[in-house]
Amino acid sequence: MNIKDLRDGMRTVEAEGEVIEISTPREVSLRTGGQAKVADATLKDETGTIKLSLWDNQIDLVTKGARVKVSNGYTNNFRGEVQLNIGRYGKLEVL
Repeated sequence: MNIKDLRDGMRTVEAEGEVIEISTPREVSLRTGGQAKVADATLKDETGTIKLSLWDNQIDLVTKGARVKVSNGYTNNFRGEVQLNIGRYGKLEVL
């Protein structure tokens, strides 16, 4: 699926692209209690860009310039911006 076609509320999303930027990881408090690390990566293909949320060990898998594929992901709107998420049932693959 092309990045330009991703809309808020989509499920079972398959997308791939190049990571052009990764934010510095930050610690967040989870609703279930506990802490986690999260970083935002910008994923780009020939049609556009989207923010991709990376959690804990996913952050260490991805580097700037890497080509990645997200399988069974989902999209949501966070602070007015559509984001791609891997989620519990999704898969992140470095190509």
